[in-house]
Amino acid sequence: MIGSGLYTALITPFKKGGEIDEEGFAANLSFQIEGGVDGLVLFGTTGESPTLSSEEKTTLLTLAREKITSIPLIIGCGTYSTEETAKNLAWAKEHGADGALLVSPYYNKPTQEGLYHHFSTLAKNSPLPIILYNIQGRTGVNINVSTLVRLLEIPKIIGIKEASGNIDQMSDFLYEIGKRREEFLFLAGDDALTFPTMALGGNGIVSVVSNLVPKKMKELVDLCSSGDYLKARSVHEELLPLFRAAFLETNPIPIKAIMQLAGIPSGPPRPPLSPLSPQYLEKIKQVSL
Repeated sequence: MIGSGLYTALITPFKKGGEIDEEGFAANLSFQIEGGVDGLVLFGTTGESPTLSSEEKTTLLTLAREKITSIPLIIGCGTYSTEETAKNLAWAKEHGADGALLVSPYYNKPTQEGLYHHFSTLAKNSPLPIILYNIQGRTGVNINVSTLVRLLEIPKIIGIKEASGNIDQMSDFLYEIGKRREEFLFLAGDDALTFPTMALGGNGIVSVVSNLVPKKMKELVDLCSSGDYLKARSVHEELLPLFRAAFLETNPIPIKAIMQLAGIPSGPPRPPLSPLSPQYLEKIKQVSL
């Protein structure tokens, strides 16, 4: 069941030639389970989904579903087409997904009314529970508070991954959720905001750095969940250098470079992303893992 906690936005490991590293992917799945994560998100931005073919996605999801039986698999299904997104939802359900992450349509920049109709139309016929994904920095459009309030009325939409970085908006979202639908999941979308988001009443994080340190991120989330914010702040401060390093350049370039240094399967990013710039290499080497 999809609930509160730590969800890792999995990277997709590649070999030097650019093909998928299936053995590395399987090893990373095991590493996450051993780390105690509460769920996994496949085919998000961190997984370089725009560069994956439908065949590659099917292969990876099938492998993940065979290996992962104890925690939810949430699949990135969002596109800038309502029709294509609906097809992705059906495909994800067919291949064993437990839920879907739907990013706001990007590039075509719909209005707030367009966003509402996009998500509500998809939810009416979705075979999977839906988590919205708000990240204006990548999509060019924000899900406003008033729009989220309308979407809270739709049972199939069970949560939101909020990565706007706007604490005021996050606070407003949580206030409205508390008034209208307390069971609605509010997941942080920025590792560095895990602590403040959960202090405000959030339920967890869809994390990038947990690809590397799942146990430590799980500790942070659990401390926040139990209300031990003094210890949680200490863990947050311990992780801050890693949070910063993981976003020195476009995600997932830095986290894949850090994982490679740590001996965790990652490989290079696929074009149009390029390897980490040389001036940042020394900075990531200084991060304590």
